[in-house]
Amino acid sequence: MIFMTAHEYKAEMAKDLLESAGIKIVVLNQHDSAYRNFGEYRIYVADENRNEAINLIKELKGE
Repeated sequence: MIFMTAHEYKAEMAKDLLESAGIKIVVLNQHDSAYRNFGEYRIYVADENRNEAINLIKELKGE
């Protein structure tokens, strides 16, 4: 896992950024279906793309 957030829009932004860089991702939605306030979105990438993806996410977060 390279990124985790409780907000769907942040997961979408990270997904769009990584996919536009040619990185294939998997988004795991762990929000509770009854209580949308609980849970998170997790983004996973292949090991060979991990460092590049982390750097892109840092740029997105302004780090």
